[in-house]
Amino acid sequence: MFVSLRSPADFLAVYRTGTRSRKGGLLVIQAKRDDGIPRLGFVAGKKVGNAVQRNRAKRRMREAARRVDLPSGFDIVLVATAEVNDAAFPTLVDWLSDLLEANRMKIEGKRS
Repeated sequence: MFVSLRSPADFLAVYRTGTRSRKGGLLVIQAKRDDGIPRLGFVAGKKVGNAVQRNRAKRRMREAARRVDLPSGFDIVLVATAEVNDAAFPTLVDWLSDLLEANRMKIEGKRS
């Protein structure tokens, strides 16, 4: 379960302070915050395609986020490229799972 990031200020805070990882057609930016339900934002720029393709990419990312174990206490922004619409859905879920784990390892490494 997650809550959507909505305000531009929240997105900007994640972009400025977050840890980035990219795999396949997905970029994950993850920023630590106080404990609580994870907040997610979904971005698909014009390079992904027309409005139909951008919305499809966001829907696919949203569903993939529902199927992975999201870490609590994080703000996360998922950024799509055109590959998100072409990839098989299980592949997309694997990308997201791997990226969340990679970011978690980076963030824990910074605190040590």
